[in-house]
Amino acid sequence: MSVLVFVEGLNGEIKKSSLEAASYGSQVAQQLGTTATAVAIGEVHEEALTKLGEQGISKVLYDADDRLKQFVADAYVKVIAKAAQQESAKVLVFSNSNIGAAVGSKLAVRLNGSLATNVTSLPKTDGGQFVVTRGVFSGKAFADVALISDVKIVAVKKNSFEAAHNAGNTATVEKLSAELTDADFAAAPKETVMQDSDGGVLLPEAEIVVSGGRGLKGPKNWHLVEDLAKVLGAATACSKPVSDMDWRPHHEHVGQTGITVSPNLYIAIGISGAIQHLAGVNSSKVIVVINKDPEAPFFKAADYGIVGDAFEIVPKLIEAAKALDK
Repeated sequence: MSVLVFVEGLNGEIKKSSLEAASYGSQVAQQLGTTATAVAIGEVHEEALTKLGEQGISKVLYDADDRLKQFVADAYVKVIAKAAQQESAKVLVFSNSNIGAAVGSKLAVRLNGSLATNVTSLPKTDGGQFVVTRGVFSGKAFADVALISDVKIVAVKKNSFEAAHNAGNTATVEKLSAELTDADFAAAPKETVMQDSDGGVLLPEAEIVVSGGRGLKGPKNWHLVEDLAKVLGAATACSKPVSDMDWRPHHEHVGQTGITVSPNLYIAIGISGAIQHLAGVNSSKVIVVINKDPEAPFFKAADYGIVGDAFEIVPKLIEAAKALDK
């Protein structure tokens, strides 16, 4: 019986959030006195799969069916369920991503399992229990949840755990076939649009995000966000009012009803910081807020705050970043 970790790929590599989930899964396996196995789907380089050994994964089951290059929930669920059955896995670990949440909930139904999302702690297993802590109320509180079903499914909050790097450790890779049929792809999306910033950085995976709000006064001033993002190698984002006014496309909207991000650095320019926006960014490791209103709510959540005019401050930041890059 092993702990099974579902890892997501992007451009042939393993996503950072999945590396964190793999490290989490391997630590859970150590607690339970067993090993951690990963299941990978779609187009991932074999070197990236073997390197999962650095996160404590001993074996990787890989289904390379070409149809799995595009996310289809029912097909992914069938593959992961097959891997869980093969490994007799009773603990399944995912990243708390859009894909992880969708697949995790379906697996909980299929396997009659208990599901905890947004998990921020390793389980407490004293007395035969399996209790995890998860963020609730948009990250404003935490709840201890006992998973009581035989199968336990955990979706790990991004940036809650460091991805281990035990250099030299490798995982073995084995082929997996879930014997997928056309029926498993009946609910496949007709079109998938992958939007990125000018620098080619996908917003959900970005390590640095530069975001703008109504304080920029109009789309004609958005070059400030784009120029700072370009020099930092960052993705660009915006608040909901900005996308509602069509200053920026909806796929850049970050918040409770938009995209959730968890970068190492989130820079908010001219954003007041309503709770709906904070819900989408509170997993960021460091938050920097630039706003001329010293009473802006965002300052309460910021690690660093700059009170002042963005039209004066941002150009200076751009020049300082350029100087450091030389």
